[in-house]
Amino acid sequence: MNREDWDRAFEERFLPHEDELRWLYCELYHGDMQAYEYFVGMLYRAWQERPQPLRRIDEQRLSAPDWYKGRGMTGMLMYVKAFAGTLNGVREKLDYIQDCGVNYLHLMPLLESPEGRSDGGYAVSDFRRVQPELGTMEDLAALADDCHRRGISLCLDFVMNHTSEDHEWARKAKAGDWESQCRYFFYDNWIVPNEYEKTVPQVFPTTAPGNFSWCPEVNKVVMTTFWPYQWDLNYANPMVFNDMTENMLYLCNRGVDIIRLDAVPYIWKSLGTNCRNRPQVHTLVRMMRMACEIVCPGTLLLGEVVMAPDKVAPYFGTVQKPECHLLYNVTTMASIWHTVATRDVRLLRHQLEQVFALPGKYTFLNYLRCHDDIGWGLDYDFLGHFGQQEVAHKKFLNDYLTGRWPGSPARGELYNDDPRLGDARLCGTTASLCGVQSALASGDGEALGRSLRLDISLHALMFTLSGLPVLYSGDEIAMCNDDAYHDDPLKAQDSRYLHRGDMDWAAAGRRGDAKTPEGTVFAAIRKLEKLRAKHAVFDGTAEVRLLPGCSDSLLGIERVKDGKRLVALFNFSEFAQIALPGDSGEYTNLWTGRRVRAEGLTIPASGFMWLVN
Repeated sequence: MNREDWDRAFEERFLPHEDELRWLYCELYHGDMQAYEYFVGMLYRAWQERPQPLRRIDEQRLSAPDWYKGRGMTGMLMYVKAFAGTLNGVREKLDYIQDCGVNYLHLMPLLESPEGRSDGGYAVSDFRRVQPELGTMEDLAALADDCHRRGISLCLDFVMNHTSEDHEWARKAKAGDWESQCRYFFYDNWIVPNEYEKTVPQVFPTTAPGNFSWCPEVNKVVMTTFWPYQWDLNYANPMVFNDMTENMLYLCNRGVDIIRLDAVPYIWKSLGTNCRNRPQVHTLVRMMRMACEIVCPGTLLLGEVVMAPDKVAPYFGTVQKPECHLLYNVTTMASIWHTVATRDVRLLRHQLEQVFALPGKYTFLNYLRCHDDIGWGLDYDFLGHFGQQEVAHKKFLNDYLTGRWPGSPARGELYNDDPRLGDARLCGTTASLCGVQSALASGDGEALGRSLRLDISLHALMFTLSGLPVLYSGDEIAMCNDDAYHDDPLKAQDSRYLHRGDMDWAAAGRRGDAKTPEGTVFAAIRKLEKLRAKHAVFDGTAEVRLLPGCSDSLLGIERVKDGKRLVALFNFSEFAQIALPGDSGEYTNLWTGRRVRAEGLTIPASGFMWLVN
């Protein structure tokens, strides 16, 4: 279609981006104007196909661009099958989701992928089809419509680094089609792959070692960074970028509000590097951001950047050239569980200092647990000041949080244990890692009380941080590990299924009973949500800093907004702690509603306080 045929609304969206978009595209793809014009035409087609109800939402969000930063936002992450069986089952459970105070719903991968070779849905064989057992693309659109009517935004994973070996492009590549092979990284022998292996780390060194696999159909080597059945896409090929962006916009036009860019740091490969966080990645994400601003400006990009802290913030881009709207606060999650095991807040304090120093416009997703394992990507240079060595310290953390350490109430399991390197990651639900599971098994009421108090305190910490708090489905009712996964041959080799169990709807039915663990945690989380929504000190624009003078097991955070001051205190010790908020004035304890003097406050073991002056 000629540009003369564009409608005025699209032209008004496109023109402000045209110069930068063309410059970036042609720089990356060596002036390939044919590919660029195809890309622009694809954007126009996606714009034409966007339903009117979604365009109205776009306009509403353009008039309130910080709509997702409000202190009334709470997210929930879930697997459709585990939560309600199908997409229509989720629609039937929207009352429950709203009862949880959730208005941001993240559905884990649900696009078509081969059974037994999907890595939990992360090996997509068709970006335009839903996994049949979950429903159809029409069901996804209907769920999105229902969510929008209830004020709930819908988030979906977009697996962009690779496809399944069963994807149409991969099938054609196996049949010898050269153009399809050019969408991946194929080599006639191991010479170049072996050069890559010299500098590229292994993601799964024990369960999927190496970064390449042999493709017997064509007698060639193909790049497979994650699993042998996940073939890395070659984004140096403009056809890949064009078609994958079109797939992303197709999902946006089905009503998806937030696109989670899975494994985004991995998407550009350069020989002689670690193939992570290359400058070209930021160019690609910037162009995807502009594509959304042109076609579906109410859509957000969420970057999954599981990297060292200094590598994470650049994915926000700049004020003039933004990239992702939201990023995962993965280092804080790992630091929190480190603190649970060590009862020492110094590392967490050090890590939060870095987060608090970032510009307030940056918005992180904060969470205690997610679908994945916990990797111990901690600041070992900092820990070295206290005599902690990386391998020995990781072993202690894993021993404690799996219950192997004497006296530990935690119940987790290891993932990708590598005895050779002395490295492993950790799995388990929030409740089980806090000790709820072991306390219920032993019938120890006092231990149960401590573990529930820790569970609630950790959620309070998550709600204290600036950003968007996200619950992992089941955590709102203190669900424990699903040990039955060991009996399922399709799951038994992947310990992450320990915390991916089916929703316990009988337990959810007890959420109104304050005498049960489910009711205790559910009521506490709802109370935290309501307090956070009510008080302006939780605004993302509040000034946030750490309080000095706390002990090594006591974390103090201060939030200030419009003359109001919140003091949040968290005791990671197994003993009560005395805290001094820094003055001797009067405060209101938000949790109890009582007035207290800030002189020698006692924070119970594994407990917290929210105080407002």
